Amino acid sequence: MSLSDSPNSSKLHTKILYPGTFDPITNGHVDLVTRATKLFDEVVIAVASGHHKKPLFNFEERVALVETVFADLPQVSVVGFEGLLVDFMRVQGAAAVLRGLRAMSDFEYEFQLANMNRELDENFEAVFLTPAPNYSFISSTMIREIAKLGGDVTKFVPTCVSDAFTKKLVIQDS
Repeated sequence: MSLSDSPNSSKLHTKILYPGTFDPITNGHVDLVTRATKLFDEVVIAVASGHHKKPLFNFEERVALVETVFADLPQVSVVGFEGLLVDFMRVQGAAAVLRGLRAMSDFEYEFQLANMNRELDENFEAVFLTPAPNYSFISSTMIREIAKLGGDVTKFVPTCVSDAFTKKLVIQDS
């Protein structure tokens, strides 16, 4: 990793990978990605196939929603992946993985995950960011539940996601 040519800049010239199922992408995710773009040249959002979870939105829908949300940020790209994160990180040439920490319970899980990944690949690095306080309670799981129960999720997710919930849940109710 090298520092910018500017003596006053501390921005790293590197790529970071932000993996997750993003079912759905929330304003908390958007906050982390936006802040990561200030620290890294490129942020690659890696949408996991979700093989161990049962996502509400299918893989293609999740990728499309994330692409829509970040269409105006050229330094953000979106890719789908499955398999081991350490392998995908290596293929992408990412210097580190971005993870969000909302609470101590997140820290414990993410700490274990980072250490396991480091055992699988000694070059694995994780960068942890905390969300803005107004997003610290948001999780995709909670958002899905609120939407399924007919609650308003518009203040927790980007507009395209809110619209997608409306369409998805109307179809499921039919």
